[in-house]
Amino acid sequence: MESLETVESPQTGPQSGPVRFSVLGPLSVEVAGRPLALGPFKQHVVLALLLCRANTTVSVDLLTEAVWQGEPPRTARKNLQVYMCALRRMLGGEQGQERLAHRLGGYLLRVAPEELDLLRFEALARAGRAAAAAGELARAVGLLGQALDLWRGEPLPGLHGSEPLQAEAARLDARYLGAYEDWAEAQLELGNPQTVAEGIGELVERHPLRERLQAARMTALHRSGRRTEALAAYDGLRQLLARELGLPPSPPLEALYRSILSEGPRRSHPQGAGYPAVRTLLPPDVTDFTGRRAEVAELTAALSGGSGKPVLLVGPAGAGKTTLAGHVAHRLREEFPDGRLLVNLRAEDGGARGWTSVLAELLRMTGLTGRVPEAPGQAAAVWRGWLAERRVLLVLDDAPDESAARALLPGPGTSAAIVTSRTQLAGLAAGHRIEVPPFGAGEALDLLGGIIGRARLDSDPEAAVRIVAAGGMLPLAVRASALRLAVLRHLPLAEYAARLAGPDSVLDELAAGDVAVRPRLAAGWRDLTEPGRRALVRLARLPLDEPFTLHEAAEALGCGEGGALRELECLIDSGAVTSPEAEVTAHAALYAVPRLIQVYARELAAGLPFPAGEPS
Repeated sequence: MESLETVESPQTGPQSGPVRFSVLGPLSVEVAGRPLALGPFKQHVVLALLLCRANTTVSVDLLTEAVWQGEPPRTARKNLQVYMCALRRMLGGEQGQERLAHRLGGYLLRVAPEELDLLRFEALARAGRAAAAAGELARAVGLLGQALDLWRGEPLPGLHGSEPLQAEAARLDARYLGAYEDWAEAQLELGNPQTVAEGIGELVERHPLRERLQAARMTALHRSGRRTEALAAYDGLRQLLARELGLPPSPPLEALYRSILSEGPRRSHPQGAGYPAVRTLLPPDVTDFTGRRAEVAELTAALSGGSGKPVLLVGPAGAGKTTLAGHVAHRLREEFPDGRLLVNLRAEDGGARGWTSVLAELLRMTGLTGRVPEAPGQAAAVWRGWLAERRVLLVLDDAPDESAARALLPGPGTSAAIVTSRTQLAGLAAGHRIEVPPFGAGEALDLLGGIIGRARLDSDPEAAVRIVAAGGMLPLAVRASALRLAVLRHLPLAEYAARLAGPDSVLDELAAGDVAVRPRLAAGWRDLTEPGRRALVRLARLPLDEPFTLHEAAEALGCGEGGALRELECLIDSGAVTSPEAEVTAHAALYAVPRLIQVYARELAAGLPFPAGEPS
């Protein structure tokens, strides 16, 4: 049986200076650049586990399991206390006492991000992924490369006899592979397949069943002009999966194989030869895209016709303009072989981005950074010239106004653009305008049934109709309702329809996680001028769900019909009021405030909190 006398080893006394811990390779601790002796083997195990879970409490039970593998001695708890005392002395006396703290049921090792290679790796990997998501691929490659450079080989060698540490090492391996795959994919997007092809082979040999890694290798080989090797890599994986697991390759990997097979041999562009990267950066196509047959057909025809006119998708917030644009862009791969790009013209807070900021992002996305003039106008000319030599589909999403998009649009040539907006973008008169209205009842019910199940929808079709109607038939509202019902499977449709019937609660009910209607309405409200907000609040006092005449609008606004007409036309342009589809005189026209916009404006008028920064 292990005794207390056998567990403590001589220590060198309190240490001072910067501390560096490492678990991305052999376990080590350095103070002021000098390595420390870490004591006996079991003390190594304790320290390694505390570092793998730095800044969180590690239970005594888990530490005991890691050290003694299910066969702890009677003195195990005392021995752990001895190890902790020794580690505290090693880490600096009183400072060590503060760094390694006892907590209810366990111990917590406090480590700053710059002190532990694992924490630095995780921070760099997160930043790299965020840069890649923002289209800053060169920066992503740099950050992810720094993260990978922190590794010094197999994590925690010699300590894998402890099952908890073996699990931690496997988790670290998975994080390394994920970061490497992110790095490889960013390099491929930047047009650097040779860089990936040169180093990925050894990693694939160690992890042959990791399909994302195999996909990066196949893509790198193919784009480097080594098509035969790419196809052979797929065939080798196919045989391995069949032999080891009795499974075929996944559908995405099979699709990549067929793509390489159908493209034929590909000539590799030499590095640094002036070939900007060509890429496809689109949000994933929704798997349950519903309806919109007329709009899909019109949008596809407008983009395929080669007119050079931008296509304007305009409609109320939540009508699914971005979803429609992305869906069609995914279908037009053959028509635009040089790339399909989507960029948001608004910042995360909903405010408008300057077109020069968007242009800089596009230049980074396409590899043109560093080869364009600093003057914005000249840079925009270079951008349009680049588009003129290619067949690229550009999606400018959620334009606040015409000026946000105008300088970015392709000029003469074979590239095309889609601009989505809640406003009418009247200043882009040359564009092909497509109205994206709310769903028809059939489309709305199809989407609802596709998410909650057709059998549940058919169990109470009348309540289902009331549910989609309560959201004004907006696709976003229908999706939020459906996702909420999918979670609340016990909730009868009739009861949920009753909740939506009340204007005071409908916006609260139309939310499921991050799919919610209220933030979209708040963004539209922020876009209005102050006179426009006042006018909308007054119009919202009119009866809910009922169209109104110019005369009734004038009475609600407290002005003459001429002034009322000007206010209405401004709100029509901003998407806050709908107008008749057919030609009709102003006095005979019937106008309407979309249901949810009217409900939201009534909330504000009732004194509920305005969006941040807005007057109440």
